[in-house]
Order: sequence, then C-alpha cells, then structure tokens
Amino acid sequence: SVKKGFDFTLMVAGESGLGKSTLVNSLFLTDLYKDRRLLNAEERIIQTVEITKHTVDIEEKGVKLKLTIVDTPGFGDAVNNTECWKPVADYIDQQFEQYFRDESGLNRKNIQDNRVHCCLYFISPFGHGLRPLDVEFMKALHEKVNIVPVLAKADTLTPSEIKKKKLKIREEIELCAIKIYQFPDCDSDEDDDFKQQDYELKESIPFAVIGSNIVVEAKGKRVRGRLYPWGIVEVENSAHCDFVKLRNMLVRTHMQDLKDVTRETHYENYRAHCIQSMTRMVVKERNRNKLTRESGTDFPIPAVGDMTDSQTEKLIREKDEEVRPGDPQAESAHLLGQPPADHEQRSQQKFETECGSHAGARSHLEDEAL
Repeated sequence: SVKKGFDFTLMVAGESGLGKSTLVNSLFLTDLYKDRRLLNAEERIIQTVEITKHTVDIEEKGVKLKLTIVDTPGFGDAVNNTECWKPVADYIDQQFEQYFRDESGLNRKNIQDNRVHCCLYFISPFGHGLRPLDVEFMKALHEKVNIVPVLAKADTLTPSEIKKKKLKIREEIELCAIKIYQFPDCDSDEDDDFKQQDYELKESIPFAVIGSNIVVEAKGKRVRGRLYPWGIVEVENSAHCDFVKLRNMLVRTHMQDLKDVTRETHYENYRAHCIQSMTRMVVKERNRNKLTRESGTDFPIPAVGDMTDSQTEKLIREKDEEVRPGDPQAESAHLLGQPPADHEQRSQQKFETECGSHAGARSHLEDEAL
C-alpha cells in the first residue's frame, strides 16, 4: 500500500472571492489554477455551478499521494441560488455509484477510488455567523461527505473578532443540527501533548485561514505571507492563523480517518440505500410475474418503476377477485364471452328439457310393466 501510494479527494466549496484557490495552492505548494479565466459580473449572473477536477502527485519521505482537488466554481454567485448545491450533491452520489458498480463487478483489484473524502466549506468573514446558504449547503451534504468548515480571509478580522465568530458559528452549527466532521476522541493512554493537540484542533473549528503564494521577508527570513502597511501576516505562523493546523490535519494526522469515515459511514449509507431499493424492486417484480401467471392474461402490466404503491395494491385486489373461486358455470360463461343472465336462462331451459325427457321415459316403462 505504501509502495502503491494513497488516493485522497478534497472538495472545496464556497462563494467566489473567499480565497479557495489561493488556499489550495498554499496547502500543497502548487499552482492548479494558472489557466483559469475569471468571469465578469454579467457572466456570473447566469452562471451555473460546475464541477472541475485537478489532480496532482505529491511525494513526501518516499510516500506517494495522488491528490484530487474538486472545485465548484459558480457556487453561490448567481442572483438566484435556489438549490445551487444540487450539482455538488449529484457529483458526490455519482462517485458513490461508480464505486458501487466497480465493487460489484468481477475485477475488484484495481478499483479507482474517486469518492470525495473531505469538503472544505469556506465561510465568509463578513456578516454575523452563518448565512442561510451556508446552512442549506451543509445540511444537504452532511450525510454524504465529511464537512470541515473554514473561516476564510482571517486577516480581515482581529483576534477577538475571530474568537467570537468561531464561537457563534459553532453554536449555529449545533443549533441547526449540522453534522460536520467530528475528530476522533483520544485514548486514555495517550500522552498529554497529544491530548492538548487534539483539544486545540477541536477548538479551532472553523479553521481561520489565510492563503498566500507570495514570499515576503520578515525579520530576516523569507516566508509566505501578506504585506500590509501595518506589518506582515505569515501564513505558516500559528499565532496569525490556523493554516498549519489545517494542513497537518488533512495531510498528516487525520487523512486516514477521513477516508475511514467516508468508507464506513457515508458510503455504507449509500450502499445500504441502493441494496434496499434493489430489494424492493425485485419483490415488486416477483409479485407482478406471479399475478401474471395466475391470471393467465396477456394484457400489458405497467412497469414496476412506473407504478405507485396504491396502483400496485389496486392491481393485486383486481387479480385476487379474478382468481377467487366462484360459480364454475358463471366462470365458464365469462370465459365463453356470454352474459351471466343469458347463461342462467339457457341452463334453466336445459334443466327443464332433461326433466321432461326423464318423466316421459318413466311413464313409458310403467305402461310396459302393466
């Protein structure tokens, strides 16, 4: 596994201008968006949400990582953002579906895992807490993917403002019953340093981040940061932002746990739903075939997928009435295409004729006896 390397898919979502591209480039020391064209205001009015993928190979200490970045340009930028998260949810489901098909196939050794393991959702630093769009997006996806909220452009806020905003966002996430990624609890035998690191990581949610691809000189050292009239903000300085914590969490400490939660929780929920749906379809198909055989009719029956439960129950009742035991003569009359009343009249005439013939034969035998 180490020789083969690891696959990890990271999705970034949030409205334009929050520094998503800059943060991704800063996290993985690459330039994934050098050929991107920025749209003007008029083009963004009618823009729809698109899904774009970028793949980069990273190697650290002999360990290879195939990183796939899934971007969502156009999210939250239009005038009408109704269900703008649906293409994102559909994309995640499509990856689950593809993996389910590959897993159910014959060649299972070389399955390509394109499932989304983590979604960084960028929250605007402006305003008070979460916006309705933020709540709706996270509630629509929290059962499908590990959501890690990120407070974008943290250099626009003071330390006290960051602290208050983080607390406000955490309260609203809990109030709205949004299930973000939960860091695993430490074991009791873990050392104090690790427990402190885990506590700080949990308290950092949402991660207040700053991104920069520019190298500046600060205190005689060249660092990545942003130069302002009042000083320099260092991207990799933990006193300035949570960039280092986020990078370590994604790449070093919690990458495997993110993949495990994706496999054991989100994908298993999707897989169970698929199997349940397939089972219901098979049961309905069997019932439909059974009714067709028992009724002996050749008229077309609606497809299972096109029938509602009420239509299915109605069809079953009709078939029960057709196959229920009744008057054999009435049934044979029905099969001969004769009306029931006409058939009864003919049966009565036949009975009277037979009775008359029996009476005549009896009188003839009595006369011979005398």
